[in-house]
Amino acid sequence: MSIEIENITKQFSNFNALNNVSLTIPSGELVALLGPSGCGKTTLLRIIAGLEYADSGRILFNGEDTTKSHVRERKVGFVFQHYALFRHMTVFDNVAFGLTVRPKETRPTKQQISEKVMKLLHLVQMENMANRYPAQLSGGQRQRIALARALAVEPQVLLLDEPFGALDAQVRAELRRWLRKLHDEIHVTSVFVTHDQEEALEVADRIVVMNKGKIEQAGTPDQVYESPASAFVLSFLGNVNLFHGRISQGQGQLGGLKVDSNGYAGADDTPAVAYVRSHDIEIDRVWRDETSIKAEIRHILKLGPSVRISLSIDGSNDFIDAELTRDVFQSLALSHGESVFVRPRQIRVFVDDYQI
Repeated sequence: MSIEIENITKQFSNFNALNNVSLTIPSGELVALLGPSGCGKTTLLRIIAGLEYADSGRILFNGEDTTKSHVRERKVGFVFQHYALFRHMTVFDNVAFGLTVRPKETRPTKQQISEKVMKLLHLVQMENMANRYPAQLSGGQRQRIALARALAVEPQVLLLDEPFGALDAQVRAELRRWLRKLHDEIHVTSVFVTHDQEEALEVADRIVVMNKGKIEQAGTPDQVYESPASAFVLSFLGNVNLFHGRISQGQGQLGGLKVDSNGYAGADDTPAVAYVRSHDIEIDRVWRDETSIKAEIRHILKLGPSVRISLSIDGSNDFIDAELTRDVFQSLALSHGESVFVRPRQIRVFVDDYQI
């Protein structure tokens, strides 16, 4: 089931939640709507589901206009962040609920419902817990049951709103891998909302980065990470260092960096910002070339396999964050207060959100 979103606009009082948003989602694709709180991603998901209606624009499923269709007519499965399971029902009854409340003429027999529910419980690896109640399950198990319940009604589209947001980090990581594997088995067109960059990069076929009610960029995880279309996309996907300065006569003086402006045709003395991801910062004890910047180590934070180092640039109040593997950190034997040189491996320069 393909989804076409055409020029969707939605306003709440004086707040523009969505501003002329257009997007095509091919059948069978798993798409992540990624962005900060208030960017419009959940509003867009609810409009696709029929839980909200757009002020203007259209939603088409397989080329058919469903903009005015009721949520029941869209055959959409919806998974919420907080499970929304019926506490007084067993796991089996929760999954079966959508089938048991169908009109009599379309309702499966009890035997058919039982077979389908057990098949779904097997799919989500919960077949041994059919008689338990939600209170007897972990958060990750509850979310699997919520997903099984959404799949029971054979949705044409599966929509997930921050499905792992209420879970701890380890369970989130496990369910992300499980969801990717499950999608590869069932191939239901799926859209999920998240503000977790790592989650989107790991799970999605395509990422749609949203900001202030608009789509900043849509592409594969590699495309949005390696070739960001705007300064916002670059800064949102990963930790970045910002170097403010100006472009003049083909050269940029940005913080402590000297960079080529790549033929920038704008006026001289133009404000610009250079972006460097923290893992693209090298640390040396000796000056290598004109890209080396003298700095002092101010803080060292060990985070499992990686080490985050905060450095102050010599002669200024600016700071740089560098991220090293633990092996590299140990080989350098760096210490607090030490004077070193930092070198950016990859620099992206933007003028008014235009990359040069």
